[in-house]
Amino acid sequence: MGLGAIDLNLLVALEALLEEKNVTHAGVRLSTSQSAMSGSLARLRRHFNDELLVRVGREYELTPLAERLLPVVRSSLHKAEEALSLTRNFDPSRSRQRFSVVMSDYVMTVFMEPLLRALAQEAPGIRIDFHPIVIGQLETETHLRCHDLMIVPLGYQLPGVSETVMHDRFVCLVDPDNPRLVDGRLSLRDLAEMPHAACVIGKLTPADRQLETLGITPRVQVSTPGFNVLPFLVGGTDLVAVVPERLARRYEGFARCAVVPTPFPDVPLVEAMYWHHNRHADPAHRWLRETVRKVAATLDDPVVRSLDEPVGRSLDEPVVREIADADATHADRAFPELIPAS
Repeated sequence: MGLGAIDLNLLVALEALLEEKNVTHAGVRLSTSQSAMSGSLARLRRHFNDELLVRVGREYELTPLAERLLPVVRSSLHKAEEALSLTRNFDPSRSRQRFSVVMSDYVMTVFMEPLLRALAQEAPGIRIDFHPIVIGQLETETHLRCHDLMIVPLGYQLPGVSETVMHDRFVCLVDPDNPRLVDGRLSLRDLAEMPHAACVIGKLTPADRQLETLGITPRVQVSTPGFNVLPFLVGGTDLVAVVPERLARRYEGFARCAVVPTPFPDVPLVEAMYWHHNRHADPAHRWLRETVRKVAATLDDPVVRSLDEPVGRSLDEPVVREIADADATHADRAFPELIPAS
């Protein structure tokens, strides 16, 4: 059957129906009424001589044919979008486009200021709406489709296309007068015994996983949905917080907190930007991604450090040796019984 025998707009409806597995939701996604989507589904069923969606209990599931169709339809629409976008131009200096970007409060703190400076110089008419991470919706394709970019830590199984944006490491924040500080350091025993102020965002941070590997379960006394408030919680208290260093340095000057190295090997924090494949070829979106890349490149220089340990120590070094080195200045409170979990 030739292409002229079918309305190619049905491919857009087919993708929505197969991804949403729901006529009503597909209609909302395409700003189309439920009856119109039902009509499209009926035409598609006649064309393929297959039900495509079958009810199982209260939900719908894809038929085997529909399962095979979905990646083909996605690829076809992506190629069509790429072909049609080749003739479109995007002028950031004259554009009034509005972008939607999801990022954590940590990324907002260290990334938003240089990003906005870049936009003011190159694209003063552009608007960016920043949105927080919504746990439970983050890893769905529908949520990714609703935004132009998501900048989140690696480890989330997001669909779409991804690219690393920036790297950081974790440090500890404590009150400068905390009696556990010895020569500006904490021991692993300190981290095990001290009450913690922790950011809880649905998944363990890489630092949390490292502590878990070392057999330490932090005694969390207070938790927050983001990192930004943590520097203000440790001042005047006996709390400790483990946070990304770039964020810690932003607050070091006006929050009552001391930034000290973690008593375990450096744990990298890698942030990546994700976007839906249907935006990949769009000139405006390409410009947005390139702008994010340029801003990220300005962050690549090491942040000003008073820590006497280099960034990026190999995680392949024996952990037990690292523990011994970290606790060498805390002989009275050494933690020799700590070993990596098997």
